[in-house]
Amino acid sequence: MIKIRELKKSYGQIKALDSLDLDVAEGELFAFLGPNGAGKTTTIRILTGLTRFDCGAAIIGGIDITKDPLKVKSLCGLVTQHNNLDGELTVWENLDIHGRLYGLSAKKRRESFKECLACVEMSDRASSLVKTLSGGLKRRLMIARALSHGPKVLFLDEPTAGLDPAIRRRVWSLIKKINLSGVTVFLTTHYIEEAEFLAGRVAFINRGRLVESGVPASVMERFGQWAVDCYGQNGLSTSFFEDRLKAAEFIRSLETEGTLRRVNLEDAFLALTGRRVEGGAAATEGHGHN
Repeated sequence: MIKIRELKKSYGQIKALDSLDLDVAEGELFAFLGPNGAGKTTTIRILTGLTRFDCGAAIIGGIDITKDPLKVKSLCGLVTQHNNLDGELTVWENLDIHGRLYGLSAKKRRESFKECLACVEMSDRASSLVKTLSGGLKRRLMIARALSHGPKVLFLDEPTAGLDPAIRRRVWSLIKKINLSGVTVFLTTHYIEEAEFLAGRVAFINRGRLVESGVPASVMERFGQWAVDCYGQNGLSTSFFEDRLKAAEFIRSLETEGTLRRVNLEDAFLALTGRRVEGGAAATEGHGHN
């Protein structure tokens, strides 16, 4: 569904994307991860026609975005990091403006909006002013709006940023439901557990380059099965082990307390985006939890 080849984008001397290659299959729920400034949002802006790239190729649904950008935009739905709803309009009116921009007929708009509001469990809020909605409802409305023209690909750029854990879980369920309906989902997030829970495949980008991709379990297995966190003079560090007994022996050898746990996707994120990984035990120094 999405194919990127040798994609480059610079802002002055800053390389936002540096020969990025990426493939996302149709129907996939794909998480695109990386630190701030890694190139995630730039990639989404390019794929949705909001930013021009310097060179390379970007193809969605078999269509080169430089040759037929309007057709590509019709295939895409976008939920941005920041709320861009009109607070002075109702829920329905926000959807109506979007539908008109995409050329939907009055009948199609009515049918689509009812379906999308039902999908995000907001059928009873159609006449509510957007400024009266909670943060979670606004986020769900943005998702409904992005789906209302029937896109094949849904881009979610930090879709749960700022939401409390309970509302975030509801949005996760919604994203899963949308993906199961056949929509390809391209997700960026700084909540690593979100990617681990939702995505069938993840990719890590750092300094505009792809550094790793695969199913979450396979990516985590690169670093072992068990992790030991300990706090020393240089701060929090994490060591990785294949064997639980060796991890326990390592804890007993420490002069400070150590905590044994399973390796998670955040460990891989920190290691693959610039943290130092050493030797067989793979000690990651300065491992801070966001």
